Amino acid sequence: MTIFKDKVLLITGGTGSFGNAVLNRFLRTDIGEIRIFSRDEKKQDDMRHDFQARMPEVANKIKFYIGDVRNKSTLKYAMKGVDYVFHAAALKQVPSCEFFPMEAVKTNVIGTDNTLDAAIDAGVKCVICLSTDKAAYPINAMGITKAIEEKIAVAKSRLSGNTKICCTRYGNVMCSRGSVIPLWIDQIRKGNPITLTEPKMTRFIMSFAFEHGQNGDILVQKAPACTIQTQAEAVCELFGGKKEEIKVIGIRHGEKMYETLLTKEECAKAEDMGNFYRVPADNRDLNYDKYFKDGDTKRATIEEFNSDETKAKIASLEYIQNELNGIPNIVK
Repeated sequence: MTIFKDKVLLITGGTGSFGNAVLNRFLRTDIGEIRIFSRDEKKQDDMRHDFQARMPEVANKIKFYIGDVRNKSTLKYAMKGVDYVFHAAALKQVPSCEFFPMEAVKTNVIGTDNTLDAAIDAGVKCVICLSTDKAAYPINAMGITKAIEEKIAVAKSRLSGNTKICCTRYGNVMCSRGSVIPLWIDQIRKGNPITLTEPKMTRFIMSFAFEHGQNGDILVQKAPACTIQTQAEAVCELFGGKKEEIKVIGIRHGEKMYETLLTKEECAKAEDMGNFYRVPADNRDLNYDKYFKDGDTKRATIEEFNSDETKAKIASLEYIQNELNGIPNIVK
């Protein structure tokens, strides 16, 4: 972790699943300070007490800032002296964004613009914007606003000076706040059939990952996919649920049947970097007649998990191990 030695990291939306993952992973390293920026004082207080209890020797590295990415002045105050930023603040629930699309615009679009402006003004070294597979071929308000977030990040990177700006696009994080697996476990323990929206719907499975790229890059971690039906059956096998009683309740507002991590157009210029794909920024200016187009149409292949692999992947998660062993979990 040498790049973080004595450095200051700020996480917008830091009380969520991503912020908790960063703290658990980096807090005991040689990092100097981690700033949690969010608007919910209750979640901040819960996080403060949690890490003071679990990691008392390093919890003093966490600093809490109340603010909202919709308010640029609160961001400017929190950005002073920051070296690196993870921009994780977002409205992420697909149905909620369908009913309140302008709220998604205010947080996911305007909030990103505010965050990047504040970071550039403060001389931050690097900003990583967290995006989602729903930004590729978006059909819902959440995906559309996250796609615009990516466009803002790439556009800002062209004039960001010494501040490097990248996006990382990833799929659903299992057992994160609002994800379906904790709901299924609760349904099984109450003796109820577990509910799923559409058995053939696919979702990408991946763990938290951090990669640095070049200015304007979109980085996409390679990940296998499985159907929701396969996930549900794996959870039933682990927790003693009845697979034959799985109840299909239908797709919610704005949901896609199949998620995509890379579009065909992005695959034409993406670079295979081993564990992830790099989609470089198109840094041509508006004088198109100066340029010519030369693309590679080879498309990346993403394989699906089978049932046994899905069960093994789910069973390996700390959250699942805690649930199987009767250890209380807090879904962040």
